[in-house]
Amino acid sequence: MESVWFVLVAGMIIAYVVLDGFDLGAGALHLLIARSEEERVTVIRTIGSVWDGNEVWLIAGGGTLYFAFPLLYASSFSGFYLPLNIVLWLLVLRGIGIEFRMQIENHVWRSLFDGFFAISSTLLAIFFGAALGNVVRGVPLGADHFFFEPLWTNFRTGADTGILDWYTCGAAVLALVALVVHGALYVALKTAGTVQEKSRKLARRLQPVLVVLTALGVPITAGVRPRTMHNFGQYPLAYVIPLAVAVSLAAMWIFERQARERAAFLSSCAYIVAMLAGVAVALYPSLLPSSADPARDITIYNAATGEYALRVGLIWWALGMALAVGYFVFVYRMFRGKVRPEGGHGY
Repeated sequence: MESVWFVLVAGMIIAYVVLDGFDLGAGALHLLIARSEEERVTVIRTIGSVWDGNEVWLIAGGGTLYFAFPLLYASSFSGFYLPLNIVLWLLVLRGIGIEFRMQIENHVWRSLFDGFFAISSTLLAIFFGAALGNVVRGVPLGADHFFFEPLWTNFRTGADTGILDWYTCGAAVLALVALVVHGALYVALKTAGTVQEKSRKLARRLQPVLVVLTALGVPITAGVRPRTMHNFGQYPLAYVIPLAVAVSLAAMWIFERQARERAAFLSSCAYIVAMLAGVAVALYPSLLPSSADPARDITIYNAATGEYALRVGLIWWALGMALAVGYFVFVYRMFRGKVRPEGGHGY
């Protein structure tokens, strides 16, 4: 049952990154491609009907993590107390930026809220990337499975790590570029005219950067934490994942240049799924590795709740997910198609 819940939690995190990822990407590129009021409204309207629903996956993933692996939840929330509070405030500012700017007819206030939207979206992508980098690299877990990390130390990897070092900063840059490309392809899918062309141009310029960062990420990660390659050596079928990453990047490149917006965006979704699936395979069965002593890793076995709770919880999880998936299918079908110019400043 522990492995089943590992897959379920990983799947919910992947769903969140795919869905809210294009929201974050749209926010990060908002001020880069949208110069006029009409263009800014158009970008916001591409995500206006779905952004808050997409964030449900973050809440659901956190709740599932707390239920299935309470030790991981307790340890990570105590060790990452400062960055998690920053993330909370950024989520609040992002919501304020989206909602308030559509309610106030004042240029100065709208510019302020546009800034909230763009800056908070950019910083969230960076923080989420750095957080993933910390998980892959490992943290200084104690014998009681708890830890404390300063925001930074000497920016080097090793036993005495900070939340920010050269590796986690690199992961943050990769996450930001990936989500901006993801958001640009989504905006291009949902719009037409000038905004679509600017989005496509931005995605086209960043795709080579994404390819280079992705190609560098694997050997660098293997050097920082060699254990990440263990499962790939033990289960050769896992090499399908890096192949899927390469294919999705190539498909993204080809479809974007053929102006096939839907296919390009779906290729971006496949890239994110494959990348995060690769991280999950590299970590398994660890949930939070120790940077010093592998014996102190938080794993699916020492962090899981009771067997009976996991079995009963699986039933309720399935019912809840059926309702959530049904809701998302309804919303995305209801708001399918391109954003139309009519409708004023609403969604």
